[in-house]
Amino acid sequence: MKKTLIALSLGLATTLSSVNLMASQADDVTVSNPFAREVPPGAPASASFMTLTNHSGQPIKLVQADSNVSKIVELHTHTNDNGVMRMRKVAFMEIPANGQTELKPGGLHIMLINPINPIKVGQTVSVELTFADHSTKQVEMPVKSFKKMMGGMKHSMGHDMNHGMSHDMKHDKHDHNEHHNEHHEAHDEDHHDDHEREHNHMH
Repeated sequence: MKKTLIALSLGLATTLSSVNLMASQADDVTVSNPFAREVPPGAPASASFMTLTNHSGQPIKLVQADSNVSKIVELHTHTNDNGVMRMRKVAFMEIPANGQTELKPGGLHIMLINPINPIKVGQTVSVELTFADHSTKQVEMPVKSFKKMMGGMKHSMGHDMNHGMSHDMKHDKHDHNEHHNEHHEAHDEDHHDDHEREHNHMH
């Protein structure tokens, strides 16, 4: 009986050791550039963004997220419904094998619904990610101002547009000058030919 118990114990220990040696999905995923969006007091929701990188040869599904900063946490995406952007809940987010999935404004994101306290710049938000194999990863992220982010994007777009317009105007001016010079050259050649014809007729 004792030998049987010892054998069973050794077998169980070996099984547990094998499980522990296997990397969990949470271990195969790294998180980069995580941040949460600042929201004013009374706002119904905030959101969390990040880039998830899968270092394994198999797709990995993020199936749940939790945080103590809000009463409800959901996985969401944006869809284009006949030109209208709508937000909807998704059951999971898939990270491709040896690939990345980006959670970003206007796309996939983690929704922090009904914040318990105002989420402000300077704070750190903790979000727990749960994967399909039930392994978890804790992510600490700073809170960023969404207005400043959008302002930076507008500045960049404005700079590119102004640069493009300036370049096009210079290009048009250059083409106009070339056309103007060609016109004068053609006029001078015609005038010179007329003069030669008149001179030959007189002789």
